[in-house]
Amino acid sequence: MRKAKDNILSAIVYLSAIFTVLILLLIVGFIFIKGIRYITPSFLFNNYSASGGGIRPMIIATIYMVALSILIATPIGILAAVYLQEYAKQGIVVKIIRFATESLSGIPSIVYGLFGGIFFVVTLNYTYSIISGALTVSIIILPLIIRTTEEALKTVPNSYREASLGLGATKFQTLYKVVVPSAIPGILSGVILSMGRVIGESAAILLTAGTVAQTPYSLFDSARTLTVQAYLVTKENGNIEEAAAIGIVLIVIILALNYIAKFISKKFNRANY
Repeated sequence: MRKAKDNILSAIVYLSAIFTVLILLLIVGFIFIKGIRYITPSFLFNNYSASGGGIRPMIIATIYMVALSILIATPIGILAAVYLQEYAKQGIVVKIIRFATESLSGIPSIVYGLFGGIFFVVTLNYTYSIISGALTVSIIILPLIIRTTEEALKTVPNSYREASLGLGATKFQTLYKVVVPSAIPGILSGVILSMGRVIGESAAILLTAGTVAQTPYSLFDSARTLTVQAYLVTKENGNIEEAAAIGIVLIVIILALNYIAKFISKKFNRANY
């Protein structure tokens, strides 16, 4: 009886995994079949025009948005997680902070977009710009970075901390030279997920960065990211094939960023051992 239950549960697990992979292949296959004919050098490297130009300005704007938002959110998120996990007493204050971060992660992105439009665009007078969009998206990804960093710090054995402190290192030196480097793979996983969230964001960026289809030369220039371009192309022209082509570019960018992050993670692991 027990063996039969184990076999049933194993079958369910395998079927779930196969179903997930099939869904992924279906989505990616559909996007590639619909959009691959649009992938040409002119489509990728030419400037945009209403008569059918390229997406080079959108690629540059997307890279700017990802780089700037990660640059803003990652240090704040890691330091907040270190405080919550390593310094703060596990009391009511920490519970309130964790509840707040979990609540922030559940708020729809359109609400963040409205906040960013009111606060960054209007109140601070940053106008529709890369900086307004990046600051707004930084708030969106902050809970994810905090949570994944906390979980990564929890995986570091206490024996590492005890050994470092026993050798005379201060708490800060232990965190800086032992704990955080050991947690780098987990932290980078959170950063990778955050990059994917930034790349896939459209509503918040539409309300803060604007829709100008030109190459941004300053952080205070308005710009249109790839996801916003895909949305506008589908909404205004009903051109699913061009939107699918943009989806292919997004997939390639995400895979490239994942590879870079994993390469950095391996370098850290080699340096630590």
